[in-house]
Amino acid sequence: MRTKTLISVFALLILTSCVVRKKTTYGKKKTVTVEAKEGDTITNPPTKKRVATNKKADRVVAKAMSFSGTRYKFGGTTKKGMDCSGLVYVTLKDNDINFPRTSHQMADEGKRIRLKDVEKGDLLFFKTSKSGKRINHVGLVVDVDGDDIRFIHSTSSRGVIVSSLREGFWSHSFIKATRIL
Repeated sequence: MRTKTLISVFALLILTSCVVRKKTTYGKKKTVTVEAKEGDTITNPPTKKRVATNKKADRVVAKAMSFSGTRYKFGGTTKKGMDCSGLVYVTLKDNDINFPRTSHQMADEGKRIRLKDVEKGDLLFFKTSKSGKRINHVGLVVDVDGDDIRFIHSTSSRGVIVSSLREGFWSHSFIKATRIL
């Protein structure tokens, strides 16, 4: 009897081990890994870096970057505190560019451009409020490296910082880009 039980258990194990379900991986990118040999060098292809040759854009970005770390203050326009549109407003004013004071008014100025054409000095506009229907946030592009667009802006939680448009929140909230320089 013991032998029959062992054979039954063994047969059951064999039968159940043959049932294999393939895990579906729809949409996943297949990758191939190759082991390097000693002496091999690995080079990454150069990324396309879009560089604005606009000296005014360089001055505008440099002025905006001088406010890095400034705390957030609604309606603020000084190093003691500023909001997102205050940052852009003061930066442009310092470079003799007259511009509206609020982000939704700023969004009506300049030439709308495609995201792939964005350069240093362009403005990015966002709608960050779930209930609001208009643009309520603005940032100034400080660097473009391939598809990584970095912009300076003022957030209520962290003050004046540089963020990437790749970040989920900013990517999701993005509305449009404009060129003013």
